[in-house]
Amino acid sequence: MKKTATILLLSFVFHIYCVVQIDAQIRGQMIVSPEVHADNKVTFRLHAPNAKQVQLNAQFLKENLPMTKDSNGIWSVTTLPIQPDLYPYFFAVDSISVTDPSNILIFPNEKFKHSLVDIPSTTSAIYSVRDVPHGRISYKFYKSKTLNDTRPLVIYTPPGYNPQSDQKYPVLYLLHGATDTHETWFKVGRVNFILDNLIAEGKAKPMIVVMPYANPRMTYLGKVNTRIKDSFDYTEELINEVIPFVENNYRVQVSPSSRAIAGFSRGGYQSLHAGLGHPEIFEYVCAFAPAVNAQQAEKNFKNGIYAPNKELKSKLKLLWLGCGTEDFLYEWSLNFIKKLDEQGISYEKKFTQGGHTWMNCRIYLNETAQKIFK
Repeated sequence: MKKTATILLLSFVFHIYCVVQIDAQIRGQMIVSPEVHADNKVTFRLHAPNAKQVQLNAQFLKENLPMTKDSNGIWSVTTLPIQPDLYPYFFAVDSISVTDPSNILIFPNEKFKHSLVDIPSTTSAIYSVRDVPHGRISYKFYKSKTLNDTRPLVIYTPPGYNPQSDQKYPVLYLLHGATDTHETWFKVGRVNFILDNLIAEGKAKPMIVVMPYANPRMTYLGKVNTRIKDSFDYTEELINEVIPFVENNYRVQVSPSSRAIAGFSRGGYQSLHAGLGHPEIFEYVCAFAPAVNAQQAEKNFKNGIYAPNKELKSKLKLLWLGCGTEDFLYEWSLNFIKKLDEQGISYEKKFTQGGHTWMNCRIYLNETAQKIFK
């Protein structure tokens, strides 16, 4: 009798264990999403038993892809083969945007939090993690008198960097787009792996990359600084606060020929504003799909926001512009280049396919990193 009771008790415990394990899987703890298959098809899954409709929204799709729910309340869909790259995506759950709870890769942004899926290539991508020496990513904070705020920085130091060594490095100041954050160039742009690979191949000089939070109106805690009226003007903060902090705390070269500035979208505008306004500080200026039109350029040249043409021509070692031909800022880029032609200022340009994407940003960073500090 006791033996029978024991068997029944053990059977009951085992049943409860199985139910708990199955429930844990269903609640997302063991759901695999995204699952990238060998043929570059991808299966996405989400546990949402009470949802009426779930769709996949992804940068590789022209329109949302409907997902199907199974008896356990798990919605899923498998895509057609996808071109290798790193893509943002999210789930539209009854018209509400939701990140993938099974995926740790998140797109840092002030207005949305998309997930990321990496579709690997048979050949190594420029941002792939290769078997090469790797640099270090550090999170730092500094007190800004200009903004009366404690501000964050993400800083890449190259392989072999030693704060006790006499070796000093050039610095690239890298600015993000509107609503992005100081983390976006690291987590989406993959700047560290791009630089690791280029440095290992001898294609880029070892450099430090400084990625500030270049929206002065937003604190790193997500609060709006109402004292600041303009989120585009970042020059004063950069020159008076960020550069001194870096040069006081890192082994860096401090000449204009050892400083470069680059940025995407709003950060492209900020890079042109600071770089063309101060060629005595930056000799390399790169703008990726910059949010600047011909009228702004005309005003900046006319009102002395940019340095006189004579200084730009004599001091700038590189002015580089890139943009996608499907980018909504493409016409602005063409008009800005036309203005540079009128001013007789030399530049290099690269137009690629695609729109206002971080895919293009990675291409532009990969190319310009090989041109600066040479």
